[in-house]
Amino acid sequence: MRCPYDPSKSWHKSLSGAIAAGSSLWLRVVLPRDLGVTACRLIISEDNKNDQVINMTWDNTDGIEEWWQTEIYLDAPKLLFYRFSYETSWGKTDIGPGKDTHLGEISSKNKWQLTVYSADFQTPEWIKGGIIYQIFPDRFCYSGEKKDNVPGDRILRSDWGNTPHYLPDEKGIIRNNDYFCGDFKGIEEKLPYIASLGVNCIYLNPISEAHSNHRYDTADYMKPDPLLGTEEDFSRLCKKAHEYGIRIIFDGVYSHTGADSIYFNKYSRYGTDGAYNCPDSPYRSWYRFCADGKKYDSWWGIDTLPETNEENNSYSEFIAGENGVIDKWIGLGADGIRLDVADELPDSFLDKLRKAVKRHGEDKYILGEVWEDATNKISHGGRRRFLLGDQLDSVMNYPFRKAIIDFLLTANAERFMHTAFSITENYPPQALNCAMNHLGTHDTERILTLLSGISCEGKSRESQADIIISDDALKRGIKLLKMALAMNFTLPGVPSIYYGDEAGLTGCKDPFNRFCYPWGNENAEILNFTRDIAKLRNSYEVLKEGRFYPISATLGCVAYLRYKEGLKRIFVVINKNPQPITYRLNNDMTEMLPVFGGVRFGGGVIVPGDGFAILSDI
Repeated sequence: MRCPYDPSKSWHKSLSGAIAAGSSLWLRVVLPRDLGVTACRLIISEDNKNDQVINMTWDNTDGIEEWWQTEIYLDAPKLLFYRFSYETSWGKTDIGPGKDTHLGEISSKNKWQLTVYSADFQTPEWIKGGIIYQIFPDRFCYSGEKKDNVPGDRILRSDWGNTPHYLPDEKGIIRNNDYFCGDFKGIEEKLPYIASLGVNCIYLNPISEAHSNHRYDTADYMKPDPLLGTEEDFSRLCKKAHEYGIRIIFDGVYSHTGADSIYFNKYSRYGTDGAYNCPDSPYRSWYRFCADGKKYDSWWGIDTLPETNEENNSYSEFIAGENGVIDKWIGLGADGIRLDVADELPDSFLDKLRKAVKRHGEDKYILGEVWEDATNKISHGGRRRFLLGDQLDSVMNYPFRKAIIDFLLTANAERFMHTAFSITENYPPQALNCAMNHLGTHDTERILTLLSGISCEGKSRESQADIIISDDALKRGIKLLKMALAMNFTLPGVPSIYYGDEAGLTGCKDPFNRFCYPWGNENAEILNFTRDIAKLRNSYEVLKEGRFYPISATLGCVAYLRYKEGLKRIFVVINKNPQPITYRLNNDMTEMLPVFGGVRFGGGVIVPGDGFAILSDI
């Protein structure tokens, strides 16, 4: 007996996943004939609106089951939630997500989500099927070139690879003012290496002038930080990267500036009238001050990061207007932008920013930082519309990261597939196929540390600095990392490598996840595996835009298919059990052969314990 409704099945839902506005959608419910159903209804709603009840029509029966169906027209971009209800002589019964279906991340436990996006929604083609390489600029590579106009209060390190400063100073303040001097020219020198990983996009953490090594406290949006180099150095980097087929996006930090900036100027570093010390400053309206004129709103209560008022026209014009910040950096050669804390930026600002980026071409990429399912996120007092077609191209795929790590540490296959299916069901395909699928970033622990069984939660900086991973734990972590990479490089979206993960860097949270790249001391096993899985990724077109089909998720094993008509399929089995298993292939897969891991045996494939098998049509 089939479950009454499963949105992953075409006989229940005629169009898979999110739906373009202007489309018609057939929905079908399957019920036991002996229930004696007298009526069946679709109940559908938008946020803060009354339910719309649509009577379904009886379709057919085989004597055991019967089908009820209806057609709905989706007229405009919106987020909908729906369930079904049927009547019998015993009363009414609701049909909503249950244990027998792929649930989906929804705001109400008894409803499915339906994302309706703009029919005009387009995202850049070049990023789809690609690989992103994220660089924390200060720690990637130093060219050795001395820089001009470097502020004298910076600590310039000459001990590349040693531990970043992590203790507070004599005043109890963590300054983040030690620099290993990584720069644009250093990145340029390493372009051949980055290209060898199959990368076609570099994402740079902030590059504008700032007075901390992470540079999220912007001091001057219009200037590169002097330790990174000049505008000419950045333009040359972009140009040289293009010669390797690599495009560059930069980190846009617009929800706050630095207190030590040309705009706020709290410490009078700059000769201009900053907002903090001059009520008549042209920048005063960019910030929110209290009645005393000195206290102000700051990002997450951090007083070195005064929060901006993005709805202020002067500020939004400075960022996204003609000859503004966006025009400046894309004009110098950048191919797009990653938006820091995109969910903390108001809709009006995101609408304006999209126009600013896209006036340089539809191929310019807008990636947002959102940690949850971006289609049903609530912030700024309401439901967000990041991916409906007029704001972001896509987002950082934190749900996939969490699902992969959780599965590899707990073997809960069902929970992994729940998340994977919900994201692929909720995200518009244009956005899904250019989402940044990462296993780690500058904001998270190093993936190898997590998979080696180290928890950093609740540990002080001193405790994190003292962590040593045993050889056995590291060996185990590398095994799980290979499984994580196999998943990350075969799921929908764009796999991302956080610099140094491919070289075996370990570390807990900031600043231990921001060590220098270990040039000449890479872990060859991890590096070679990363290159191999990247080569597979770039060899199969179906991994660019192929649909995601859940095949099974049980007993510590997940299996899924990537499919697009006319292309070779990719079938992936991940076995989290310590012992090998023989996974029996469906009848339409028996001609598929392993292309990475696994051994064919009879009608199935042998998958090693804590291992994987990737098969394809040959």
